[in-house]
Amino acid sequence: MANAPTGTPTNNITTRETRMAGRLKGKIAVVTAAGQGIGRAIAEAFVAEGATVHASDLDRSKLEGLARARKSKLDVMSTRAVEAYAQKIGPIDILVNVAGYVHHGTVLETSEKDWDFSFDLNVKSMHRTIRAFLPGMLARAKENGSSGSIVNLSSGASSIKGAPNRYAYGATKAAVIGLTKSVAMDFIRQGIRCNAICPGTVRSPSWEGRVEDLGKTAGGTDKAMEMFVSRQPMGRVGEASEIAALALYLAADESAFTTGTAIPIDGGWTL
Repeated sequence: MANAPTGTPTNNITTRETRMAGRLKGKIAVVTAAGQGIGRAIAEAFVAEGATVHASDLDRSKLEGLARARKSKLDVMSTRAVEAYAQKIGPIDILVNVAGYVHHGTVLETSEKDWDFSFDLNVKSMHRTIRAFLPGMLARAKENGSSGSIVNLSSGASSIKGAPNRYAYGATKAAVIGLTKSVAMDFIRQGIRCNAICPGTVRSPSWEGRVEDLGKTAGGTDKAMEMFVSRQPMGRVGEASEIAALALYLAADESAFTTGTAIPIDGGWTL
């Protein structure tokens, strides 16, 4: 056969675009807090790669416009609601725990109510969803001879690095890493992988709200934005789509040898 012109793929060459398409085809995924920010970007990425996506949020209206996803209201702080949701959906392949809350303050500015709420939403919600969905994930993994994937959103502000005024938040996100490693170890021989994503500062409605709050005492929103960006080694904050790309890798079969990890994705903040 004559050599093909340089740069022209022959019939037996698969382009990267073709090879990477449909990475989650045939898989069923659940994504919490999918109404905005990182959760929505993950749900959109999963839909684009062929997964059947069950997207939930406490405020269902935030899910509007999320095309081809099966949308539901879900309070992840309610054990009864989570169990009912899992029973309704049935066995799944992928569980992504995104729901969380950023408390601002030192130990002296953290009440017991703040502490309890932070742990209930940031950690116990993951306990609820994993406990509810894992039996079905185990059964599906055994039936299909494949692996199930749990992806938990932690943070660089955790056991990885201390951050100022993030006492309760850092403690909860450290707990998420411990939870992730425990699940990974317990089910490593049963076809279940569990990994944690540890973002740095990422552009999202939640972060934009914090910028506005800081701007009230820092001389305006632009000044507050400069303060956030100045702390970033790359000179910018992250984008939700960049976090979604990592979640997609961890959810897909290409990461079948990856479990129990806590992966920073923070533009070098934790270096």
